[in-house]
Amino acid sequence: MNVGLWLSRHAKTHGARSALFHGNELVADYAGFHNGASKVASLLKKRMVKPGDRVGIYMNNHPDYLLTLHGCWYAGAVVVPVNAKLHAKEVSWILADSGASMCFSRNSCESSLRKTEVTCPIINLDLAHETCDMEPEYRSSDDLAWLFYTSGTTGRPKGVKITHGMLASVSLSYLADVDFATPADATLYCAPISHGAGLYCLVHVLAGARHVVPQSGGFTPREILDLAESFNDAHFFAAPTMVRRLTEYAKANDLPGMGIRTIVYGGGPMYVADIVEAVDHFGAKFIQIYGQGEAPMAITALSRADVADRSHAEWRERLASVGRAQSIAEVQIGDREGRPLPRGEVGEIMVRGDLVMPGYWNNDEGTSSAFCNGWLMTGDMGCLNEDGYLTLKDRSKDLIVSGGANVYPREVEEVLLSHPAVAQASVIGKPSTEWGEDVVAFIVPDREVDEKTLDEFCLDNIARFKRPKSYCMVKELPTNNYGKVIKAELRKMLEEKVND
Repeated sequence: MNVGLWLSRHAKTHGARSALFHGNELVADYAGFHNGASKVASLLKKRMVKPGDRVGIYMNNHPDYLLTLHGCWYAGAVVVPVNAKLHAKEVSWILADSGASMCFSRNSCESSLRKTEVTCPIINLDLAHETCDMEPEYRSSDDLAWLFYTSGTTGRPKGVKITHGMLASVSLSYLADVDFATPADATLYCAPISHGAGLYCLVHVLAGARHVVPQSGGFTPREILDLAESFNDAHFFAAPTMVRRLTEYAKANDLPGMGIRTIVYGGGPMYVADIVEAVDHFGAKFIQIYGQGEAPMAITALSRADVADRSHAEWRERLASVGRAQSIAEVQIGDREGRPLPRGEVGEIMVRGDLVMPGYWNNDEGTSSAFCNGWLMTGDMGCLNEDGYLTLKDRSKDLIVSGGANVYPREVEEVLLSHPAVAQASVIGKPSTEWGEDVVAFIVPDREVDEKTLDEFCLDNIARFKRPKSYCMVKELPTNNYGKVIKAELRKMLEEKVND
């Protein structure tokens, strides 16, 4: 089934419902949304784009982005959405690797892309011509709908193949395991549409909800709070760093978050201290999901009730987890050979189900290494408790082995972040002739603090062998386009410091 059918069907039954907004300005109702998608599909067909052909999208968040996504699906094309924060040369490489027939772009993204050696035509979307009414091309559940290129912090990004069936399953799992959706809802696109926020657009098209793209095209705490209050019943997907910034701004300006119904967070580690503070201020409005490009958005979910609960004997442990398996996912913990481990033991998180990719684009070797006995090897370390709650430890490559003992950086980071003088923290391992690896903490201080104070604090809260051997005070941590800390950059910074 072509997921574009959800828009086509809704436009025919409820065409007058408000659909697309740019800030507070209504851009299109559902009939207009369908008409715009049909125009994009017509343009693609005139340019001889066939079902299965790849089409790039390189633009900032804008209502046109949603029209382009659906127009590509109407034409049966495979979308290749590229984060607008990537350098144009990186975008050019992705377009070439995917074999894109063309790329939609606009404004500054378009001008920067034209300065590179792009191998396909660049199209500035123009929907000014006549009304158009097209039905989506037939696509099977196994046909590709989306090529998602990983962030590539450790090398060239890989193109994750996402099918129409995967998108449908993830969308329906949202309704079963994450939150409900109604025509009265307003979904705010403050995270990149090229990522999780874009994947979530489909379930809200299915529900006939309103789609609101901020005028800024991104995340500004004041703008998001104002839009939520204006539209009411607002919900959005946010990275943990966005949740922290929103909480800090709202508290500083005495804003309760009127109109926010749900904030779904994921895409990186949410530290317990941050989510406790967010719930204390905004209330029971938070739901956590865990996924990755290869199994998007639907591996596990931590419910609104679990995030807000403070009465359960193990509420802190649950809040530190990423919840339980969603309906379409099987999750288990395995060793390096993919053999299942008992509950409570730490190992690699393994996933299978309708949410899992069929493989990487033009990368048989990468696909082969990603699977073991039919399970996707996520590369994330974690453990499952008896109640099925999954707790992430770290990426397997970030595990620190010191003196023969395993140290999980996130565990140390959680402790450091609970100190009032620490705004941000990230922990890595440094090669050591004596211990194999030493634990090193990079700290962004919130106020003046010395290493002795932090060392004593760690000794009071975690085992001695886990405490950092040294601390590096920095003004900021290096992050990628999705707000994740790039630990490879921290290792480089540490190496440069040692060589000075």
